[in-house]
Amino acid sequence: MEQAEEKFKPGKPLEKLYPLFEMHETILFTSRTRTPSHAGPHSRDALDSKRLMFTVVIALQPCLLFGIFNTGAQALAAEGFAYTPIDAIVRGLFHVLPIIATTFIVGGIWEVLFAIVRKHEVNEGFLVTGMLFPLTLPATIPLWQVALGITFGVVIGKEVFGGTGMNILNPALTARAFVFFTYPASISGD
Repeated sequence: MEQAEEKFKPGKPLEKLYPLFEMHETILFTSRTRTPSHAGPHSRDALDSKRLMFTVVIALQPCLLFGIFNTGAQALAAEGFAYTPIDAIVRGLFHVLPIIATTFIVGGIWEVLFAIVRKHEVNEGFLVTGMLFPLTLPATIPLWQVALGITFGVVIGKEVFGGTGMNILNPALTARAFVFFTYPASISGD
């Protein structure tokens, strides 16, 4: 990994893409940096905020799985079909996965763009934002509204204030509020 890291150092060909390299490195491997002892009463181990946020994403998986099942079950029941739990999950995936993919792709582009421009690491909080925002949306929302909402949430709700730890608004709920007030018919089901 250290050989690959050399290509991303300042003055090397892939210097501008260092945030992308660092993002994957810290999720896959233990961080080499520790909190210094003079920094206060903090945990001095390899659990950094990226790993903590990744743990939150794992903890959100049961909510996501039930949301997928319930979406599929409601869709099949509305159409008058008898269904098994597997049928409900498969049908739910057709509705929910595009919303999650749109959220992570569009929001991830904004996160990486801000990290490259500001020359800092990719903010780990987006992993949680990328899971929470789709969980607040109806399954019938148009994907372009999902993209617009997550753009607003990441840019206005977080990055304008300086990124993770500096924002005064929750980006997922900022995105949800934006979609709610901008496109109320899509949110309310009208």
